[in-house]
Amino acid sequence: MSVFSRFAAFTHRHPIIRGMLSYGAIWPTSSLIQQTMAGKTWETYDWMQAVRFATYGGLFTAPTLYGWIRLSTLIWPKTDLKTAVTKAVVEQMTYGPAALACFFFGMSLLEGKSINESCESVKAKFLPSYQVAICVWPFLQTINFCYVPERNRVPYVSVCSLGWSTFLAYMHQLKMKKAQEVDLHEIPQQKIERSNQTALLN
Repeated sequence: MSVFSRFAAFTHRHPIIRGMLSYGAIWPTSSLIQQTMAGKTWETYDWMQAVRFATYGGLFTAPTLYGWIRLSTLIWPKTDLKTAVTKAVVEQMTYGPAALACFFFGMSLLEGKSINESCESVKAKFLPSYQVAICVWPFLQTINFCYVPERNRVPYVSVCSLGWSTFLAYMHQLKMKKAQEVDLHEIPQQKIERSNQTALLN
């Protein structure tokens, strides 16, 4: 209990650590949930994908979100409903789009894709995901900015993001699946074209 109490006191003094731990645990969980929904089991889980979600969520999303929350608190220190709505709206116009684009770009890089491929991933997935985000996050963040103490705001968002990151994982995997299907359809066509070229030469 002494160790736990010291750890709790440490995270209380440094809420960014609490947020990083929350994201480092919840985001890989969302990846596994999405994979389970796709029909995978313990033997077929893509564990590296879960590791990538933990790495990205804990080391990038949590710190940047903490920075945004600190900045927004300095700009709008009040915790009334009007201020909370203002923060939520501004977030969806600034931090939200940037975070979403960074997610698709960063996850693609972690998968070993090139910068050009990562940019294409952002172009393909950003708009459909953002259209869903603006229907969900302003409401959740209004509650966050109005009722949740500042030190707990990043963990609150991490809990809310369980469903959201599951959706992002689904979007990410859906695009990958479509790309694989395109490749599978292109291969036979390429063989036909090569056969036709050979026949013409003969």
